[in-house]
Amino acid sequence: MTVKKSTISILLCLYVLSMNAQALKQQGTSAELITPEGWEHKEALGDLNKDGIKDLVVLAKPNFKENMMTRDDGYEYNFNPYILAIYFGQEDGNYKQWKQYKELFEPDSEWTSVGVDIEITERGTLNISTDFFASAGSYDTNQTKYTYRFQNGDFHLIGKESTDMARNTGEMTTVSENYLTWKRQTIKDNAFEEGIKKETWSKLTKTPLEKLGDHEL
Repeated sequence: MTVKKSTISILLCLYVLSMNAQALKQQGTSAELITPEGWEHKEALGDLNKDGIKDLVVLAKPNFKENMMTRDDGYEYNFNPYILAIYFGQEDGNYKQWKQYKELFEPDSEWTSVGVDIEITERGTLNISTDFFASAGSYDTNQTKYTYRFQNGDFHLIGKESTDMARNTGEMTTVSENYLTWKRQTIKDNAFEEGIKKETWSKLTKTPLEKLGDHEL
């Protein structure tokens, strides 16, 4: 059977259109117009690159069927990892994509979940917060906030705060690291008891600042 070149071209165009419909748009005037229909998404607005124009950060979770699973009771798991995309605001009102990160976050599983939130502060830093929870196999939970600042053409990690807690004992450890002063604060506490707190400080070894995307969060 011979397939005409025109038919192949049409099929190719339809395939490209279909793929584009399942991806974050390169530009748009809002997160709703940038994010494909049916995808969960969160957004944060603020001036990241200090040009006086608001920028947009989109955190989206695709709904690709190959990463979905339905339980016997009808509950549907979405094991697609979050995608983070950063858009710089333009004078014409559009947001133009600067970069997107597809492998930044660990995907959920049947027994673990990773919640993610984003925020742009008044100072123009980007906060990315992750919340890890395991429903089986571990009593440990973890909450971590990463603070990035746009400088020298990229987003650099300038601070991190991480809290680990054991759900069975209530023991908590919070570690805050400042990569501008190179100091670390460690607080040990217990969620089930009052008045138990131990605080220590230490110095960090100066190293080149990590960039957003250097490793999984």
